[in-house]
Amino acid sequence: MDRKRWWIAPSILGLALILSLAWAYSEYQTRQELGVALENHYQRLFFDVKKHVENVQVNLSKAMLSNSREQNVLLLSQIMNEAYFAQDKLAQMPITHANTANTEKFLNQAADYSYNLIQTHLDGQPLTNEQRASLANLKQNSAKFNEELANLQSELANQDFTIRSLVKEQTEEVEEGNKNIFQATLTSIEDNMAKTPELIYDGPFADQMIDREPLGLDDKDVSVEEAKKIAREFFGNDRVEKVTSFEDGENVTEVVIPSYTFSLKQNDTSRELSAYIGVSRKGGHVIWMNNPRPINEQEISIEEAQNRALSYLSEKGFDNMEPNYYQKYDGGVLINFVNKVENVTIYPDLIKVKVALDNGEIVGFDAAQYYLNNHERDIQQPQLSVDEAREKIRTDFEINSTRLAMIPKGKDEVLCYEFKGDYRGEDFIVYINALNGKEEDVLQLIHNENGTLTF
Repeated sequence: MDRKRWWIAPSILGLALILSLAWAYSEYQTRQELGVALENHYQRLFFDVKKHVENVQVNLSKAMLSNSREQNVLLLSQIMNEAYFAQDKLAQMPITHANTANTEKFLNQAADYSYNLIQTHLDGQPLTNEQRASLANLKQNSAKFNEELANLQSELANQDFTIRSLVKEQTEEVEEGNKNIFQATLTSIEDNMAKTPELIYDGPFADQMIDREPLGLDDKDVSVEEAKKIAREFFGNDRVEKVTSFEDGENVTEVVIPSYTFSLKQNDTSRELSAYIGVSRKGGHVIWMNNPRPINEQEISIEEAQNRALSYLSEKGFDNMEPNYYQKYDGGVLINFVNKVENVTIYPDLIKVKVALDNGEIVGFDAAQYYLNNHERDIQQPQLSVDEAREKIRTDFEINSTRLAMIPKGKDEVLCYEFKGDYRGEDFIVYINALNGKEEDVLQLIHNENGTLTF
């Protein structure tokens, strides 16, 4: 009996040791797999940004040469979309907004200036020499951007550098080396983007519009410690282990809404990566949040994702938001929500929410446009009835829905009747000014398996 007892304890300890080693190895394998998936995600984003900017450069060259209004409308539309896609992918990279302020401004202007030129073409006006000169300047900067991205790609490859190392805890030496490699090229890119000549035109991303004061912020200055607390509470105190402040960056004053940027190390040990969040220096509002992670196969519907996003917005104090269009990509769905006031849809008050389609987690939030535009509005009463506005549209346009909407128009906002419908088998939206009956805009809706785009 004593002999048996002598063997029992070592056997149990040995079994426990084997189980512990097996569990540790399993955890190690899981972390390695997550790390590889995360690196692949960031590398894909990097190559996507590079490809989109290459397409911007090529189409700018074509638009400068083309003398056909029809061809230029097509090329300018492609420039606009490629610039938007590049900006979207750039925003998902593990770098601060202050470090890419000029680049984001350049991409916004390339997109919006192209849209502005499309409008002049539709009004029957050809490109002027001044407009072609502006396109040439944009093309020159896109070429510099491409060159710097290629240099960065080569440098990272030579240094055996992984982008995800920027979001991991590291030794001071490794961290400093990574910053020197990555940030040096970003600084060079930013310097080139800052040299873009000022564009004067009537668009929301014209320099004179970018430089205007945000309308939706409070006047109170918020300290970095107060902002840290706001970031932690917004993301969830129980989900955050550590909050780290990013350096401001040389171009922090160039950001449309100057903000503090933080990385949030999560309590969940299965997540190797940090989340990121920006809190405005004025008023302490959360401007954006990005929680990048590999997303598994889709398990929830778009409708369920939309409902989760609505609940999320309500929890954050946005009670009058209504869903608009959505786009699926990278395992998630990005849903646009707009404000509704007095039964009027306010398009300038825009918030974007990204929902992971594997479990419904909110992995992205962008309220920059909301805080840039939101203010107390004195909404006028329509001077035309809906029937009078309907008479301004082609009789063979089959209308499916009608509502009042406030749309941005250059520096102003215009109250319109929004008519959605079908014309010759294609979907369109027509906006008729509710005060004077002018046709303010016509958009075409392009539907595909990933959502809806407007042109």
